[in-house]
Amino acid sequence: MLKKILKITGITIILFVAALFAIPYFFKDQIKAKIADAINQKVDAKVTFAEADLSLFKSFPNATVTLDQLLIINKAPFEGDTLVSLGELNLKMSIKELFKGENEAMNIEGISSKNGLINIIFNKDGIGNYDIALKDDTNTDDTKSKPLSLKIQDYKIENFQFRYFDESSKIKMRIDSLNHEGTGDFAASKLDLVTKSTAKVSLDMDKVNYMKNVALTLDAVLGIDLEKSKYTFKENKALINQLPLEFDGFIQLVEAGQEYDLKFKTPTSSFKNFLGIIPAAYASSLDNVKTTGDFTVIGFAKGLYSDTTVPKFNVEIASNNASFQYPDLPKSVQNIIIDTKIINETGILNDTYVNLDKLSFRIDQDVFNAKANIRNITQNALVNAALKGTINLGNLSKAYPVKLDKPLSGILKADVTTKFDMQSVEKSQYQNINNAGTMSLTGFKYVDENGKTMNISKALVQFNPNQVNLKQFDAATGKSDLSVSGVLENFYGFIFKNQELKGNFNLNSNQIAVSDFMTTEEASKAETKQTEAMKIPAFLNCSLTAKANTVLYDNLTLKNVSGKLIVKDEKLTMENVKTSIFGGTIGLNGAVSTKGKTPTFDMNLGLNQVDIAQSFTQLDMLKKIAPIAGIINGKLNSTIKLNGNLTDSMSPDLKTLTGDLLGQLLSTTVNSSNSTLLTALGSNLKFIDLKKINLNDLKAAITFKNGMVNVKPFDIKYQDIKANIGGTHGFDQSMNYNLKFDVPAKYLGSEANALIAKLSPADAAKLENIPINAMLTGNFTNPKISTDLKTAVSNLTNQLIQQQKEKLVGKGTSALTDLINKNKKPGDTTKTVVPATKEEVKTKAKEEVKAKASELLNGLFNKKKKVADTTKVK
Repeated sequence: MLKKILKITGITIILFVAALFAIPYFFKDQIKAKIADAINQKVDAKVTFAEADLSLFKSFPNATVTLDQLLIINKAPFEGDTLVSLGELNLKMSIKELFKGENEAMNIEGISSKNGLINIIFNKDGIGNYDIALKDDTNTDDTKSKPLSLKIQDYKIENFQFRYFDESSKIKMRIDSLNHEGTGDFAASKLDLVTKSTAKVSLDMDKVNYMKNVALTLDAVLGIDLEKSKYTFKENKALINQLPLEFDGFIQLVEAGQEYDLKFKTPTSSFKNFLGIIPAAYASSLDNVKTTGDFTVIGFAKGLYSDTTVPKFNVEIASNNASFQYPDLPKSVQNIIIDTKIINETGILNDTYVNLDKLSFRIDQDVFNAKANIRNITQNALVNAALKGTINLGNLSKAYPVKLDKPLSGILKADVTTKFDMQSVEKSQYQNINNAGTMSLTGFKYVDENGKTMNISKALVQFNPNQVNLKQFDAATGKSDLSVSGVLENFYGFIFKNQELKGNFNLNSNQIAVSDFMTTEEASKAETKQTEAMKIPAFLNCSLTAKANTVLYDNLTLKNVSGKLIVKDEKLTMENVKTSIFGGTIGLNGAVSTKGKTPTFDMNLGLNQVDIAQSFTQLDMLKKIAPIAGIINGKLNSTIKLNGNLTDSMSPDLKTLTGDLLGQLLSTTVNSSNSTLLTALGSNLKFIDLKKINLNDLKAAITFKNGMVNVKPFDIKYQDIKANIGGTHGFDQSMNYNLKFDVPAKYLGSEANALIAKLSPADAAKLENIPINAMLTGNFTNPKISTDLKTAVSNLTNQLIQQQKEKLVGKGTSALTDLINKNKKPGDTTKTVVPATKEEVKTKAKEEVKAKASELLNGLFNKKKKVADTTKVK
């Protein structure tokens, strides 16, 4: 019997579990249709979701409908803007709701969502993108059942983002990491809703940041009256960062907007409340911190929030003669006075004003004071502020737990007043900006995470009515020293309005080592993370006129460096940059731009009297353009135009290099023994001694593109041998060059000279130079050389044959004429028979020339056997 009961029980459980899996498949399409129907009845927007699933396990014994990737996209006038994006939306309901008929509403008891975005936008006309409800003036049938009915008992959202932007007021709010949940019976007209919320809030107004990632926490019980749309704070506890606040009062939704009647205050007056305002990233635990004095925040907001009004409000932040000291730090901050008010007395947002009547503190004997007030905040903010005091930077980390890798040192002094309005800042109307005073920093020392130090012996800034004047900036780091002075023309536009920073500076230095200003990344980081190319800041619009006695860059030492650098529109322009190097001077004009995805450069270089061997062996780019130039001793004058892309390390990407080079060699000699190519060439061309080549005043033209260098053919002369050289090579050292020589016959060896010696001076002078061609292929370290010397010898042979032929033909013609004239009698008209014809004379002459040519060939190719002279003269 027991076995039977267990068997029946097991079968029942299996059937029940199987039903839990199977039921969703039966009701899936029905639920999906009801959701789509509910959406279409309510909204005028493009709504999509990837899938609708039903589960009986997520919230058993209830059913859960899940919508994946729900998107609500606006129509005009916000065409294409995303209003809502939900990674997941869960609707909880009783299982019995699944069995309701087609015309019966399903009751939703719970809602939860994850990874969502809510994006609220108001355009310049004050129209909001959230108003997507369908507007229908026709009478609706109230008896028709709605597809879904909300009877919420609990709800929850996780990891949400909220975006708010008003184009007319330029108010931008961002809420990140928003988590919120609530429990209450929304089926009742009155209920207590228990809520928990956490978020990080940022707020900007007209490009001015007022809050950035401020952590908010609120645990509250809200008394809700659904009929009156009234929400009353009951038990509650809020934290702004670590500052505690309590709220009392209500918010009520009315036809014109929202009615506020709220009061808030800090529950205690301990000065720890002030330390709690500071973001956790910049603070430390408040446990065991010794404090004296008080700190209070108290305020109210009362009135209507509508399209034209805000509630009147008053927030007072006060502290009087307070102090604090962290338990592990040697110094304390004393005599802290804070007197700040944020007030609106009219309900018009622009009438809000901020009064910082006093902010003062002391560390040791150094006292710092500040005061300011801001009015007319939304239309044209008016700012009036003053700073005066001294801060020993070395004491900051001794009095407050500032997270620094290395301690600071230095004395900061300020005595500055300023008064301006934002419109004058925006329009650069500097005559309306009143600045006065000075700020200085002395004995400043900073050590970065790589151990590099920056020492500022003195920096002095003077504030004038229309500009900020950097009177002095003397600093040293590593092997470098700097002395900078100059002016900033729109300091406030940069600080408050994100405008470009304009300025003109002068820099003088005895020595600058570029490596002192470069950061080296650890090898492990370099392996795991791809480095990004340096970007020239878009906000900079500055010029720098610089002079340096010495600049150390990589393995180069540049002397007497001067020039002008202009930074604008993410582009660095170099004007009249000059330096002494390689025994001569180099001038540079050009630009580097990082505005595009890939940084680019465009340069014009002028080389004057530079040492050829040094420049073409120490500069990688020149080494690629003319690798053989490194074996030439002498000076070079050259102009080089080049452009291309830059790598992430800001070095030229040789694959993209394009340009041309025009050069003239001066006082040069060739060190051929240091070149594998020239050594191989000399062994193939015995008639030329490469060490004795004169390259003085040689001019050459080179172009390069796509990794290939093209050398325009140029002429050189060695004694009475002319040569023409041209061809191409690649940055990969491959080459393809043609060398054309115009060689006198006397350079073709001793045998050739012996034969030429037998010719009469007149005949020898008639011999034409022999063209010899050489082909250079392979690469510069393993060259392949081919010549046409055999063809050259044939050319010489043909010349000798032609000469002897013409000589013998001339002799035969002359002898024939003499014979005719000798035997002819006066009046005798009979033809005289010549014993030898003209063709016979040519044949004999040819045989004689062939014999001599054979002797020449034997001499050139070192053959000992000579052809015997078989020519006979009859």
